Amino acid sequence: MKLLEAIADKLFPPNFTCDICGRETFDDTNLCPACRATVTYNDGLCCPVCGRKTATEGVCLECKKYSPSYNRAVSALVYADCGAALITKFKRGGAYLKDALAELMIVKCVQLDADCVTYIPMTARAERARGYNQAKLLAKEIAAMLGLPLLPLLKKIKDTPEQKQLTRRQRAENLKGCFSAKKAEVAGRSILVVDDVMTTGATAEAAASLLKRKGAAAVFVATAASVEYKGEL
Repeated sequence: MKLLEAIADKLFPPNFTCDICGRETFDDTNLCPACRATVTYNDGLCCPVCGRKTATEGVCLECKKYSPSYNRAVSALVYADCGAALITKFKRGGAYLKDALAELMIVKCVQLDADCVTYIPMTARAERARGYNQAKLLAKEIAAMLGLPLLPLLKKIKDTPEQKQLTRRQRAENLKGCFSAKKAEVAGRSILVVDDVMTTGATAEAAASLLKRKGAAAVFVATAASVEYKGEL
């Protein structure tokens, strides 16, 4: 059994119903066998830059073309099927999933040479509406596991429209000027930025490029899940 799958078997808390489909479970897990079978762990071939699952070894064509500002990104799950459903539940009231997701992420995070942890912020209004910032919950867990300070280095200064249906180019345009950071807090640091999911990488790029402009020595990105690379998004 692969490492992330083996860890996941020990992480998800005992429950009596599946967190995805609602069926009863009888094996002290919160995922039924059918749903668990469709969760793909990102522990096979992946791009060494964006960290997304790939079909071949080496840097994906998208990273070759766009050359991300972050030094490296990693993720624990592939954002598809029940892996995507878990992330959706985490964002929509399932805050308790932070523990299990952070435990999966830490396997990849220990490979990154960061000296602090931060997270993708939400506007105060958006965070009030949701009740919590899921990226901040994950970052707090990961910082504690790594023994690193959790620093709120990024601030979101404007709300952005829903991005689900946008292309990579549209997402990048949508995120222009939405984050701020202070050079005095960022300069010289090697920063691990935590978020829940990477799709096109536009959010990670917006955050990383700003932090680099403010003098960060290195920027790494860790997400609970990422979309499999199947060609340019």
